[in-house]
Amino acid sequence: MANSSIFFLLFTVFELFSSAIVTAKHPPYYQTISPTSLGFHREKFSHLHFYFHDFVSGPRPTAVDVAQANITDKSPTLFGDVRMADDPLTIGPDLGSKLIGRAQGIYAYASQNDFGLMMIMNLEFLEGKYNGSTMSLLGRNNIFSAVREMPIVGGSGLFRFARGYALAKTYFFNVTAQNAIVEYNVYVFHY
Repeated sequence: MANSSIFFLLFTVFELFSSAIVTAKHPPYYQTISPTSLGFHREKFSHLHFYFHDFVSGPRPTAVDVAQANITDKSPTLFGDVRMADDPLTIGPDLGSKLIGRAQGIYAYASQNDFGLMMIMNLEFLEGKYNGSTMSLLGRNNIFSAVREMPIVGGSGLFRFARGYALAKTYFFNVTAQNAIVEYNVYVFHY
């Protein structure tokens, strides 16, 4: 009887202790806060203009194939080809002009009917007031349209909570080498 009483007492203490732990008040996984408490006082609107250099061939390619579908070689639109890019962003169209950043990410030939790319790029800025800040671009790029519009869906640093759009216009394209220089005008709200 003594053993069962001790067991019952220990079991009861364990249950009370376990219950106290389970019902202890934990902070919620969310909370509502004011944007100003994080320093987000005033939203800005910025326009950035630069050139994007995408080189698939040559001595130092900036975009390389990382995957292909088994039908890509037969596709007139390169459907299924996926490339990883680390493309320089410069002030002017000449590759020797001032480097202001890099476009790093993936683009894939996502259309069976035209040359429509799915672009997933981080625009990393390395110069001036935006040094260390990034913008994220995610959208469709029909490369043979005169001007393409793609959304800016976020960012970091001075581009936190970025939203806006990028207009891309081909400045130079070599069909055989698949090398391109693209002029970008980006319009973005940010803090």
